Amino acid sequence: MNITVAKSAGFCFGVKRAVNKVYEQADIKKGPVYTYGPIIHNEEVVRDLEEKGVTVIESLEDFTETQIQDKGTVVIRSHGVAKSVYDRLGRLGFEIEDATCPFVLKIHQIVEEFSKDGYEIVIIGSSSHPEVEGIRGWCDPRHTAVIEKPEEAAAFCPKEGQKLCIVAQTTFNYKKFQELVEIIREKGYIRNIRVLNTICNATEERQNEAASLAETSDIMIVIGGRSSSNTQKLYEICKEECANTYYIQTEADLNLISTSHIDNVGITAGASTPKKIIEEVQKYVRTEL
Repeated sequence: MNITVAKSAGFCFGVKRAVNKVYEQADIKKGPVYTYGPIIHNEEVVRDLEEKGVTVIESLEDFTETQIQDKGTVVIRSHGVAKSVYDRLGRLGFEIEDATCPFVLKIHQIVEEFSKDGYEIVIIGSSSHPEVEGIRGWCDPRHTAVIEKPEEAAAFCPKEGQKLCIVAQTTFNYKKFQELVEIIREKGYIRNIRVLNTICNATEERQNEAASLAETSDIMIVIGGRSSSNTQKLYEICKEECANTYYIQTEADLNLISTSHIDNVGITAGASTPKKIIEEVQKYVRTEL
């Protein structure tokens, strides 16, 4: 049996940077440490940080009066947050450790500038994803739309003559991004469209490598948290190329896999998957399948 692990599998630069910042703050122990939302979409990492005393805050309203009085440090996760969150944390007196991915920060700057210049903003991505929620917080909500599906792109009706700026969630499927942009472009009455492909290079590379690996594999294993958007995209891409594609969180999920007629096994992982979990899966496949 040949086992191939994608070179791009696991933590990307932005996620690794964010996780390291939280561990650094936990080790300093100069006061309470919070993350604004789970630092990454991986239950194993979040659980380990909780054991080190790091508390996850889903919204500013979750802070108790005691926590507000005690202050402490809030780490902004790699997904980023709206401008209003920075402002309110500052007013409450918390120290802010900003671990927003630089690629996401770039999108914040883009939409803020174009929004001020009178452009309507279109974000290609999932409206419920924290990265997209953060991006929306940097532009005029009255002139901002989030589009994820072809039917949403077809139904999108900007004002005639309105300038349009299109950006993408950094982890969005590049092929789908192109398809949605083309649907919007076909609305002939939109004369001024600026399309900025803000999908990060690491995401595009990971998706392309996963597709190539899945194409030559009898079984494809995609590792990542259930709420990880980029891992879900990887699973969709791999499933198109390999019918026997499995989405797992840890090696414990592998007992569901059929072991008949397996010559080539491909393994990839989302940007929030620690190296340790990838190695455990690889070892299980080598010894048990």
